Amino acid sequence: MIPAELRTRIRRLFFAEHWRIGTIAGELGVHHDAVRRAIEVERFLRPAVIHRPSMLDPYKAFVGETLEQHPRLRATRLFEMARDRGYRGSVIQLRRYVATVRPAPRSEAYLRLQTLPGEQAQVDWGHFGTIRVGHAKRALSCFVMVLSWSRAIYARFALDQTLESFQRGHVEAFAALGGVPRTILYDNLKSVVLERAGDHVRFNEAMLFFAGHYHFAPKPCAPYRGNEKGKVERTIQYLRHGFFAARRFSSVQDLNVQLAAWIERTAHARKVPGDPEGRLVRDALGEEQPRLLALPEHPHDCHATRWVTSGKQPYIRFDRNDYSIPHHLVGKPLVLVATEDEVRITNGSHVFATHRRSWDEKQVIEDPAHIEELAREKRRAHDLRGRDRLRAACLSADPFLEALAVRGEHLGGQVTRLLRLLDSYDAAELEAALKDALARGAIGAASVAHVLDQRARARRQAPKLDVVLPDDPRVRDLRVTPHALDSYDALAKPK
Repeated sequence: MIPAELRTRIRRLFFAEHWRIGTIAGELGVHHDAVRRAIEVERFLRPAVIHRPSMLDPYKAFVGETLEQHPRLRATRLFEMARDRGYRGSVIQLRRYVATVRPAPRSEAYLRLQTLPGEQAQVDWGHFGTIRVGHAKRALSCFVMVLSWSRAIYARFALDQTLESFQRGHVEAFAALGGVPRTILYDNLKSVVLERAGDHVRFNEAMLFFAGHYHFAPKPCAPYRGNEKGKVERTIQYLRHGFFAARRFSSVQDLNVQLAAWIERTAHARKVPGDPEGRLVRDALGEEQPRLLALPEHPHDCHATRWVTSGKQPYIRFDRNDYSIPHHLVGKPLVLVATEDEVRITNGSHVFATHRRSWDEKQVIEDPAHIEELAREKRRAHDLRGRDRLRAACLSADPFLEALAVRGEHLGGQVTRLLRLLDSYDAAELEAALKDALARGAIGAASVAHVLDQRARARRQAPKLDVVLPDDPRVRDLRVTPHALDSYDALAKPK
């Protein structure tokens, strides 16, 4: 055991004076091992690492160079690239190596962004799950605009994130906040930015036209720079936890009424975050409003407009539902104009149909006038086809119809009754009854029916019963093709 005083002297000479182990041993007259134990030399020795060659060795330089250029590149993508260059090892081995050589992300300091009154607003969509409307499940989104200086909020819930809903949110926000900010900051939404390559941005032309109408400058924030629009992102979280959580509502309209009251009562009654004077948001908004741009005389039209064409049926498909049109417009190009509450179908100058908008799905929204007009047209066409059918089945049908026309009878009703008789009796019986009625001068479908009934009674046949149909023309005017029932008769025959 080395005495404590000697141990202290050895450690001072080694660590402070940097003497060698041999020099210390000779000076103090102790063994080299005693010196090593005193300075605990084993703490500075690392076990020898045995390096075994691996299949990854030839590709380590490639992996390092690639990570230098693309530090965030995933190991699975590096594995594919190395495999294309001949690597036959496993992805696990590559992943372990990448973890040791991937460049560490650089910490970035952010400047605190200061804005002037009326200078900037930030806009984004918030996602709030789904809502059921009838049989449809719709995504529930919230349009949010926040003025960067006063932190005043406008928000509204919607069932889609279309360009029309996006612009409608702006129009209502400008009206609610009392003016237009000079710049609006966006994330790289498709409603605003169609393409982006670095600092080169291709804007959505419809959004540029909208910005020109209200005289503000749209500005997309830099990619991966969420801090630039942190005010609207924090506002969405504020809405999510301060308003939406555990809230009951019956519809989107009811939810928006509650949201407007909450913004006025709660959101605008809080203090402006970071304001040294401690102003309330509503007071700061009052100071900011004179600095906002004035609203234009006419608000922008935010209706959805689509070029549409129907199929063979008189309906236009829009947003999962079918809307009726007059039957004479089938197959013709039309313009559909939709708001949140209404769907109009026009040709650009004349409105042919107006319907309430349905946010359900697989619904058929009809105007009764369209169906009645189509039914009348079908009945007229059916009458013309019925006369041809009578003429083809009975030779006496042509002179009988001429006699009816001379008497001024309504041919449509007479033809319909004669066709029913043709369906109930065969063509030969009807032909004989028509001849008999002509010979008697009893010109009318009732007379023909009376003749057929007399003949059936003489043969002791059961009377024919009429089928009673509902008044709905879509059922009453439906044509059903009869089929042969011989196969059913064969089943009844004894084997």
